[in-house]
Amino acid sequence: MRTLSTPSPALILPPSSSHLPLPAQANGSSTSSSSITGETVAMVHAPPAGLIRPRARLRPPKDQQAPVDLLPDHAFLQIFAHLPTNQLCRCARVCRRWYNLAWDPRLWRSIRLTGDLLHADRALRVLTRRLCQDTPNVCLMLEAVAASGCRRLTDRGLHTVAQCCPELRRLEVAGCYNVSNMAVFEVVSRCPNLEHLDVSGCSKVTCISLTRDVSLKLLPVHGQQISIRYLDMTDCFALEDEGLHTIAAHCTQLTHLYLRRCIRLTDEGLRYLVIYCPSVRELSVSDCRFVSDFGLREIAKLEGRLRYLSVAHCGRITDTRGLEHLAKNCPKLKSLDIGKCPLVSDAGLELLALNCFNLKRLSLKSCESITGRGLQVVAANCFDLQLLNVQDCDVPQEALRFVKRHCKRCVIEHTNPAFF
Repeated sequence: MRTLSTPSPALILPPSSSHLPLPAQANGSSTSSSSITGETVAMVHAPPAGLIRPRARLRPPKDQQAPVDLLPDHAFLQIFAHLPTNQLCRCARVCRRWYNLAWDPRLWRSIRLTGDLLHADRALRVLTRRLCQDTPNVCLMLEAVAASGCRRLTDRGLHTVAQCCPELRRLEVAGCYNVSNMAVFEVVSRCPNLEHLDVSGCSKVTCISLTRDVSLKLLPVHGQQISIRYLDMTDCFALEDEGLHTIAAHCTQLTHLYLRRCIRLTDEGLRYLVIYCPSVRELSVSDCRFVSDFGLREIAKLEGRLRYLSVAHCGRITDTRGLEHLAKNCPKLKSLDIGKCPLVSDAGLELLALNCFNLKRLSLKSCESITGRGLQVVAANCFDLQLLNVQDCDVPQEALRFVKRHCKRCVIEHTNPAFF
């Protein structure tokens, strides 16, 4: 009968790592690794032999023990807490003591998988099966799964997470382009405590919503809400206004939203966002070329709650119709990126400086209409400025020195070789 225990490193490491040796064995335990190929069959290794059949053996004197064996258990736990999942599984196969320490529940509040060639679906299936030993079919301790960059992760892997991890709070699958809407729907439906979701680079994801079955079970008074507060959909190229409408209607608790390079979004999508998600504090719509002054006016309705905004590369934004509303309605804004907005000029900077005194970070990269006069007004009013980006802006050295005199802690990023 096969014992369910430590996942084989073959399931956690990419095939190219097959030639790497396993950690040195201690206390007489032996290795049981299999040859690793690109299609390794999912299997689970037994724990070290000493754990299955305890033998009466005398502990060697301290002067004969390896120095690492003299460390107390809490020191090992602190070390193991910094290891990625694949290395933690390797450590579990060294000896009986390391096995028990490596599977301490306190170390398994999160799973971190890395590697382009990693069999992520298989790894998640085997790991969750092992973590479900004490609570069949449910991993109550697991709160975070990070598999960013695991390009072989598919909907099957997320299906496993959704089925076994009801207490999940954080999910990161950035760059996993095989993940689709259905898998994301299932995760958010089965994991009601999910607060942090990163699907950046998942080009097949076009929406965040509940599955149909869950939606039908919820009463209308519940509003079919999702608890997500942090959502990153950068490079989700297929996201459109209707998808953003659905996201906003279901994720009304959003505070951090990043939509960089979602090139199909327009001002209409931002209107929906402001209606349903009034608590947004950080928002990025950089490189959304269809966003204009109308969209910026909608964003300005977030008023004093907005702290960070990026509209870089949104070339339709102007001073009087866009920035003016933002400056007058969002006085607590701390970070603003309006780089490569060619229609923004000194007039817009003056409006910002006279209304947003708390600005700490300001990016004006490649704003061709900005001159030294606008920078001086900013420096004279925003004393807490800590970062100013004026790369590729035609501003004189005198203006940069003026900023340096008035904003003592400000770091200026520039392309003027004469200023230092």
